[in-house]
Amino acid sequence: MTAPIFLNDLGVVCALGAGRAEVAAALFADAPGGLSDNHTLLPGQTLALGEVRTPLPALDDLPVALRGRNNALLDVALAQIAPSVAAAIARYGASRVAVVLGTSTSGIGESEQALRTRAEQGHWPEGFDYAQQEMGTAAQFVRQRSGAQGPAWTLSTACSSSAKALMSAARMLRTGVVDAVIAGGADSLCRFTVAGFSALESVSPQRCNPFSQHRNGINIGEGAALFLLTREPGGVRLAGWGESADAHHMSAPDPQGLGAIDALQQALQRAGWAAQEVDYVNLHGTATGHNDAMESQAVAQVLGTTVPASSTKPLTGHTLGASGAIEAALCWIVLADNPQQLLPPHWWDGVADPALPVLLLVAPGTRTAQAPRRALSNSFAFGGSNAVLALERL
Repeated sequence: MTAPIFLNDLGVVCALGAGRAEVAAALFADAPGGLSDNHTLLPGQTLALGEVRTPLPALDDLPVALRGRNNALLDVALAQIAPSVAAAIARYGASRVAVVLGTSTSGIGESEQALRTRAEQGHWPEGFDYAQQEMGTAAQFVRQRSGAQGPAWTLSTACSSSAKALMSAARMLRTGVVDAVIAGGADSLCRFTVAGFSALESVSPQRCNPFSQHRNGINIGEGAALFLLTREPGGVRLAGWGESADAHHMSAPDPQGLGAIDALQQALQRAGWAAQEVDYVNLHGTATGHNDAMESQAVAQVLGTTVPASSTKPLTGHTLGASGAIEAALCWIVLADNPQQLLPPHWWDGVADPALPVLLLVAPGTRTAQAPRRALSNSFAFGGSNAVLALERL
């Protein structure tokens, strides 16, 4: 089956806010927002983080194994698309609605708190279940909360996780196994990830500075984005995708960008687009030395240097396993919910690295002459797991 796949509805929560309208307003604002200073996650350090400020549900009505911040973020996103999900279940039947999610943290934050209690008091706290940190709880939670009864699983391929979840959902729809899929991902802030990236000397204490000569690392963020995918026409089509695994290094990308180039070319080929037909690229843009050098070369080689592009991580932080879905959500907003025809700005100091190809980075307030129609979203993960999504407005 080669039927087109559509992203029929979107729910999103991140450092920019909750819901399409709130996120769009902050995304296109005249000054950068989203990130805030955190003084507690790593004792003795102040870090700019993409922390969600939206009140989150307690999930006390659920089994302990399904409680936690990661699933609470998913709950906020799921509530935004609940009417569309309910309509899909009524139309197709619950067994024909699947769930595919990506995450990298799951409930590690809850385990951290429990371990601290055990170290201080000599016993595990009440209301803790080891299963909270299992990767599969994300899909289990959404399946139970939504009423979907089709296949459900969680992917964890680091920063490409939720982009690959959308690809997996599309493949399942094309096989005809199901008729609708709730797909996306979530990640939540915890000491484990922040300390881990800090140990790699990859974390910036201030707002990150992608593609600058002065870039010095990422900001960690959190959030969730969920789409309802079907074969029924909707506002935005998942026109294509590309994925590759270069396995160059455990954490560093292939400096020549061969895997990223392959993924970009696959996405264009599946979508049937020429490079010059792309209206906007959401860059992975982590503001680390290796990633920005590799990505700028890959984009320049495949797309040239005149396609408008930006990294939105100075606004959301790097949401790790959720980043693919959240940044696809930002592209969805650009294509489907953007009457002013704005492009997401690239917030940086403007000092280009002379060693990198000069990309056309979007200045704040940039409007397109015609409504943007086609966008690419890049996700390049540890271990050389590369994913590119191609989204198209009908």
